[in-house]
Amino acid sequence: MEIVYVYTKKRSEFGRQCNFSDRSAELHVDILPDPSQMDNYIERNPCDTPTQCAQEMSEHEVNTECFQTETRGINHVEGGWPKDVNPQEMEQTIRYRKKVEKDENYVNTVLQLGSLMEHCIKQNNAIDIYQQYFEEEEEVSVGDEVQPSAKTINVFRDPNEIKRTATGLSWHPDGAKKLAVAYSSLEFQRATKDMCFDSYIWDIDTPYIILTENPDKPEMTLKPVSPLVCLEYNPKDSHVLIGGCYNGQIAYWDTRKGSQPVEMSSIEHSHRDPVYKVIWLQSKTGTDYFSASTDGQVLWWDIRKMSEPTEKLILDTSKKGNLDNALGAISLEFETTMPTKFMVGTEQGQVVSCNRKAKTPAEKIVCTYSGHHGPIYALQRNPFFPKNFLTVADWTARIWSEEIKESSIMWTKYHMAYLTDGCWSPVRPAVFFTTRMDGTLDVWDFLFKQNDPTLSLKVCDESLYSLRVQDNGRFLACGSQLGTTTLLEISPELCTLQRNEKALASAMFERETKREKILEARHREMRLKERSRSEQGKEEEAKDEDTEESSEDLVVRAEKEFFEVVEFELKKREREEEKSQSKADKVRVGYREKDKLIKHSTGNIALQKCVVYSLITGIVNYQ
Repeated sequence: MEIVYVYTKKRSEFGRQCNFSDRSAELHVDILPDPSQMDNYIERNPCDTPTQCAQEMSEHEVNTECFQTETRGINHVEGGWPKDVNPQEMEQTIRYRKKVEKDENYVNTVLQLGSLMEHCIKQNNAIDIYQQYFEEEEEVSVGDEVQPSAKTINVFRDPNEIKRTATGLSWHPDGAKKLAVAYSSLEFQRATKDMCFDSYIWDIDTPYIILTENPDKPEMTLKPVSPLVCLEYNPKDSHVLIGGCYNGQIAYWDTRKGSQPVEMSSIEHSHRDPVYKVIWLQSKTGTDYFSASTDGQVLWWDIRKMSEPTEKLILDTSKKGNLDNALGAISLEFETTMPTKFMVGTEQGQVVSCNRKAKTPAEKIVCTYSGHHGPIYALQRNPFFPKNFLTVADWTARIWSEEIKESSIMWTKYHMAYLTDGCWSPVRPAVFFTTRMDGTLDVWDFLFKQNDPTLSLKVCDESLYSLRVQDNGRFLACGSQLGTTTLLEISPELCTLQRNEKALASAMFERETKREKILEARHREMRLKERSRSEQGKEEEAKDEDTEESSEDLVVRAEKEFFEVVEFELKKREREEEKSQSKADKVRVGYREKDKLIKHSTGNIALQKCVVYSLITGIVNYQ
C-alpha cells in the first residue's frame, strides 16, 4: 500500500509579487528659486579639486547571525494497537497478531522488505566497514619537508557576561567525545557578587572531526555551591565526576542524575584553602580518590562516604606533623603502576615524594626535590619511563630522575613569560607541552631540538592557564584567563611514535642521569674540601692567638732577666770599689765614678731594652 502526503501552501504566503511596467514621468514637488539665499553664497577661491584615475571602491563585511540549534529525538515504543485491543492482555494481542499475519498485504510487505534486508546482511558479512587498512604498515617519513604544525578545531567560550578563568580540564574517558571545564576566579578577593559558579561539559561529536552544532551552548551545566578549581572524570565510570571547590569542599556528580552534585564533603572535614588538584586512585571499587590544597594537606576520600576523609597527610618536611609549617600543595602526580607512591608539587617550588603505605605519618614523606623558584603548576611522570618526571614552574620546565634529588637532569631555557601548565604526550616519550602567560603553546621534542621548542603557537591574546592532551595524543585543549577553551589538532609527526624513539629517549635519560651523578659527586667532593679548609683555617687562627700571647710573656720575662743582670753587676762593682779605696779622697773619686757608671749603665739599659723589643717584634712578624 503506497502512502502519499501532499504539502500545499498559498501563493500569497510567499510574499507580494513585483510587477514592472512602462509609464510617463510624474512631477511630485516643484521648488521655486529663492533670491534671498544668494547672500549665503561664498565663492571659494582658490579651489583645489583632486581627481583619481582609479575607480573608487569601498569594502563591506557581513557576518551572518549565529543560528542556535538543538537536537531532539523520539523514542518509539510498542503501540498502534486498535481501540478494541488491550495491549496488557496477552490473549488479545496474540489473537490480533494472527489476524494480521493472515493478511495478504502484510505477507507481501514482509517478503519485499525481507529481500532488501537479506542483501544488506550479506553485504555486511562480506565487508567489514570498520576495518582499518594498512594499520600495521609504518608511515613513510618525508623528512625535512613536513614541518610540525597545529590547527585550531573549535573554541568554547564562557557563556556568562563576567568571564572567569578556565582552571581545570578533563577529557571524557571514552574517547574525545566530551570535555569538562572548571571555571573559577583565582584572583584573591576579586570575585564579584554577580559572578556565576557554574562549570560546563562541552559536547564534541567525533574523535576525528571535532565540530559541534552550537559551540556556545554546553551539553550540561554543573552547579556547585562554590566555583570549581579542578574537575576530573572517573576512568571506570564515565558518568561520574569529582570537583574541587574554591572554598575547600569536594563534590561529585553523576550526569544521569542532573546538574546538582550528588554529595559534598562536610566543611569542617574539608580543606581550608582552594582544592587545586584531585586524582582518582586505582582501586577495585573505582570510588577512591585523593585531593591536595595549599593548606598543606593531602586527603583521601571515598564517594560512598563523603562526610570525612579516610586518610590524611600533612606536608611538613620536618616530619613533625605541624600544619603551620606545612608546604602548600598545588599539583599532584599518581601513577597506576606505582600504587603506593605519589608526588606533590608545592607552592614553595619543592617536589615532595611520598609513600602512602608507610607505617608512621613521618615515614610517608620520603624525600624532596628542589630546583624551582616559584609554585609548581604541573607535575607528571613520563608515561613510558615512570622514573623520570616533568615539572613546570617559574620560567622553566624541568625533567627529573628519581635517583637524583639535588638537581634536574634536563631543563628548558628561561622564557620571558611565566609558565603556567604542562604535560607529557601520551604516545611519544620525547614530546611534552607547555603553556605560557603570553598566550603561547610550546611543543618540545628533545630528540629533535633541546634549546628551543619544536613548535610555538600563539593560541590567544590572554594568558593560558590550563592544558590537557587527549589519550590518543592528537587533540589538545587549552584554557585561558577569560574562560576561552581552544581545541587544537596537532600534526601526525608530533603524535605518531617514531622509529627507535623509545630506545633513544631511554639512552638520553640514562646519559643525563649519569652526567648529573658525576657532577653531584664532584660537588660533594668540593664541599668536603672547602669544609676541611675552613677547619684548618680555624686551627691556624687559634695557633696565631697562642703565639701572640706567648710573645707578650717573652717580653716580660726578657725585661725581668735584663734588670736582674744589671743589678747584679752594679752590686759586684760596688763591693770591689769598697775594698780597693782606702783613703777618703779616693772614696770621693770613687763616688764620682760610680755616678758616671750608673748614668752610663742606665743609658745601656734603655739601649738594650730597645734591642730586645726589636728582636721579639721581628720574631713575631716572621712567624
